[in-house]
Amino acid sequence: MHARSALFDLYGDHLLGRGGSAPVAALIRLLEPLGIRAAAVRTAVSRMVAQGWLAPVELEVAGTSVPGYAVTDRARVRLDHAGARIYRTDHTDWDGRWHLRVLSPIADRSRRERVRSQLRFLGLAPISDSTWVSPHASEEVDRLLADEGISAVCLSSADVGPLPRLLEAFDVTALAESYEAWLTVATRLVGRAGPGADPVTAFVVRSELLHSWRKFLFSDPGLPPALLPPDWPGRRAAAFFDEHAARLLPAATRFIDQCLTPTEAGART
Repeated sequence: MHARSALFDLYGDHLLGRGGSAPVAALIRLLEPLGIRAAAVRTAVSRMVAQGWLAPVELEVAGTSVPGYAVTDRARVRLDHAGARIYRTDHTDWDGRWHLRVLSPIADRSRRERVRSQLRFLGLAPISDSTWVSPHASEEVDRLLADEGISAVCLSSADVGPLPRLLEAFDVTALAESYEAWLTVATRLVGRAGPGADPVTAFVVRSELLHSWRKFLFSDPGLPPALLPPDWPGRRAAAFFDEHAARLLPAATRFIDQCLTPTEAGART
């Protein structure tokens, strides 16, 4: 698990609901059990500041002002969006429309790959080099393209007529196989934290479970149930994740609390 990914998971799953900020020392303590060193945490934080995900703040800990980092408005929107997909809290019914964006050419290769990765993360799939499709409308996609300075023509299936073959843009068979494989690995993972697991173990196992589950945000666009087979393995995988993420949360939360309420000496570490 890389420091940057672990920080996104940490802020989204634990810190966002606590105000969205934490002292640097707490971030280091929280990621240490995941095998991430202090230097890697500081480097990742610096990069996330440069990219507009975090902002430096002064926080009061044990009566002393200490340096910390808070999520930006941009990060808050991204984390809220990711959380809704991870925990499937958006129950809006599908209206049967596909949403397409036809992008202007992106000459720079690294920029093009960055945009493609972000579009996949936001649930879109390419049907050509320039055209991307999703069953969902997304203001965050519009914001991403605006931030990148990319012009795009936005269409819905109501504008362009019936598009029954658009589901082929998503490799549903490969996705089903990925869910089956994940269930096998995740079953072994959660076995490391049985009933009565200590806070650190619960935090580590839950973090690794969340991290592995979060990867589906790049491959599963959240296709509506109407487009999926009745025995869709993603449903079993989601139920498994929900069960064990909830089971491990109380003990993991105790570890979070311990790291966020240190002594004054520890806060300066």
